[in-house]
Amino acid sequence: MEQALLDEIPSLDLADFTSGDPERKAKFVQEIGKAFNNIGFVAIKNHGLTEELRGKLYEAVQKFFYQPDELKTKYEFPELAGQRGYVGKGKETAKGHNRPDLKEFFHVGQPITEGDMPKNIFPAEVPEFEKYTSEVYQTFEQTGKTLLRAIALYLGLSEDYFEEKVKNGDSILRALHYFPIENPDALPEGAVRAAAHGDINLITLLMGASAEGLEVLRLDGKWIPVTALPEQIIINVGDMLDRLTNHKLKSTIHRVVNPPREKMKTSRFSIPFFMHARPETDLTCLESCIDANNPRRYESMTAGEFLDERLRELGLKK
Repeated sequence: MEQALLDEIPSLDLADFTSGDPERKAKFVQEIGKAFNNIGFVAIKNHGLTEELRGKLYEAVQKFFYQPDELKTKYEFPELAGQRGYVGKGKETAKGHNRPDLKEFFHVGQPITEGDMPKNIFPAEVPEFEKYTSEVYQTFEQTGKTLLRAIALYLGLSEDYFEEKVKNGDSILRALHYFPIENPDALPEGAVRAAAHGDINLITLLMGASAEGLEVLRLDGKWIPVTALPEQIIINVGDMLDRLTNHKLKSTIHRVVNPPREKMKTSRFSIPFFMHARPETDLTCLESCIDANNPRRYESMTAGEFLDERLRELGLKK
């Protein structure tokens, strides 16, 4: 059966899932599954992030990125392969592309580390950065676990299937600055804010950005813009969940295009939360997602092995 081509991503209410009403909960499960089976993206309201906290986080993030480059690079540690702290301009190149993205970013991980997990690094010059990134990290981690419960039910698994797989997982909150393009004529051909890519992780939670530019690739190859209402966040499937479900739930290619010429000298800020499985998690395709029409697509590997492979492809790990 051919799937419908969507002109915009579906909108859902997470309160339907948490309402205690079995019918509302079941409807949410089917709707999020259907959206992830088609376009891989949904917009969600009642996600737990307050507008006040979102505003304070963006203020702190902007304050950091407006600091001089020589200050920001104090928080860059190449030996961490970009997994904590600052990653400077021109350091990340999307898989399959030869031009680095026009961005810089800062990574925050688990507040309490375990095993080989690196500790967080925070800019002393912006003390509120630690407070608000940590609060949003913990908020989105809980929201992500709730969403994974719905996804598990859609896949016919026990509701808590993902719980131990993401407990203290190496999820990352990424504060992104797409810096102003001061001289558009000097841009190398093909250089964009974020070239077409899929996310590495299980699911991504993205609060509204400070400017438009995000686009997703529809089933028929057409790019459509992603916009969310102020009270919504965007959720999308990552490559780990795509692998686990043998492409039943689709990690959709997306990008951030350069702004119109008259807006090129402005910044764009964006803050995604990448929800990761624990490194030892087995990403072998679920048997229930393999059949004659959808034969097994992926070799077996752990989440840690897959992350390592992708960091090397992105140029963050040597």
